[in-house]
Formats: sequence, C-alpha cells, structure tokens
Amino acid sequence: MTGKHIELFLVEGVPGGITTAEIAGQTGHVLAGPRSDLGDVLRRPEAKRNGAYFLLGDDEEAVGGVRCYIGRTENFINRFRDHSAKKEFWDRVVLITAKDDSFTEGHWGYLEWRLVELAKQAARVTLANGNDPQGRRLSEAQASDMEAFLEQLQIVLPVLGVNAIRVRAQAAPAQASKDASPVFSLTNAKLKVEATAQQFGDEFTVLRGSRIVGAWCGRLDRGGGRRRRAHAGRAVQVAVLGGGHRAGSLVQRPHRVEARRRAVIRRLGEPRGGVRPRLL
Repeated sequence: MTGKHIELFLVEGVPGGITTAEIAGQTGHVLAGPRSDLGDVLRRPEAKRNGAYFLLGDDEEAVGGVRCYIGRTENFINRFRDHSAKKEFWDRVVLITAKDDSFTEGHWGYLEWRLVELAKQAARVTLANGNDPQGRRLSEAQASDMEAFLEQLQIVLPVLGVNAIRVRAQAAPAQASKDASPVFSLTNAKLKVEATAQQFGDEFTVLRGSRIVGAWCGRLDRGGGRRRRAHAGRAVQVAVLGGGHRAGSLVQRPHRVEARRRAVIRRLGEPRGGVRPRLL
C-alpha cells in the first residue's frame, strides 16, 4: 500500500489563505499563507517554534516562474520582520516545524542545507539565497531522522503547490513496469530537433539528451504574447544549460512542461498548428 493520508486545514475556510498540512502519524508540520496574512501567520503557535521556511514569489524571469528563498530560524517573528523590510520579491511563505519540538538548531541547520541542495537538484525555481548554508554534523541516527523528515516534505509541499524540492523522477525502461508511460518523439530535420518525452505522474517531461530549439522565433505580438515570452525564457534557460546553439540545443537534464502540445511548440520555438508528438 503506497497511499498517503495528508491532513489539510484551511484556517480561514477559503483556498489560498492560511493552510496547515501534515502527514497523519508523522511529526512534521507545514504552515503556509500569503504575505498579506503574515501577521496572522506569526500569531499562530507554530510560529513560536524553531524551524525552516520558504519565501516564494512569482517572477517571469525566474526558472519555473518562481523565485525562492530558503532559510531557518529560532525566531520566526524577528526573522520575518527583517525579511519584510529587506526582501521585496516574495508574496507567500511556508513555515516548516516539528509538532513535538524535538529538533534542535543542529537538526534545522542540516535540514536547511538539504533543502537548498534539493532545490538546486530539482532546478524548478530560482534561488534567492546569497550564500549556501553550511550543513550541520549530526549523528548517523539523527541524519536518518532528518532524511525521513525530508521525504515527508517532498510529499506535502507539492500538495500545497510548492515544487521547489520536487526532484524529477528518473526515466525507467518501459518494460520495468506495465504502468510506465510510452516514450513520445518529436523530430524536425530543418531545425535539428530530435526530442523524446515521457509522462511521470502528473508531469510531461522532456528527457535528457533531447535536442531542441534554444530560442523562441515565433511572433510575440499576438494573443498570449506574455505567456509565450515566459515559455521562451525557460526554453533558452534549458539551452544555456546544454551549452548548445539556437538550433539543436542539447538538453542535459529532464525538463517539465505543462502539456504535450506546449512541449511541441516550445521545442520547435514557434507555433505549429495541428502538430502532435508521436509514440515511439
């Protein structure tokens, strides 16, 4: 049985407001809310504990359209008073605590380091951290506890719409599971495009080793221009990672897209009416 029982509570009874989340029977607790409700967030008992946190804000120029800061603190109230004065980009916050207050400063230092490490590995957001946190040395048993805590967070945070540490699934051979997605293929000899993609959970992912167009070459002044500009920036970011040219840029890490037709449009770099990827 692989199901997970996640308890969500809408504090104000409306989506998008202050929300708490936890996995039933586990020690981790997550509190999320908009910056406009920061005062109410900090008046809650969770904010009296020590813990780690995310600051998140929409940014069209950022990876995945999100800028993110990851930190830890022993005093959320003082820390967020400072962030409110000095950091402008964020519009929502996520506090991570332990219900039984069993974690020390060393535990949270280890967690902060691992959260930043996973965010870099996932490459779904642009990190606003100026410096990389230094990991705290824990005993083997303590490190094991924190890794189990991280596994909880990797389940709970995406439920709240926070994908910063959601590491992409590795492509598995189709024969490894009868439920595995088929592999889709997209080719265009003129543009030197030769890409493959596969469905992993709820995500359609362009696979490592695919060659795509590294820059948007369609018109941006028609309907949906803002959306295309955002897509173009992300396509260029993938091309830069691959160190490729405008045509035939090499994808060196899996890259998530929102839908199959958008995958076709963005890999070719321009609108293509009626084009669909084909099964291999």
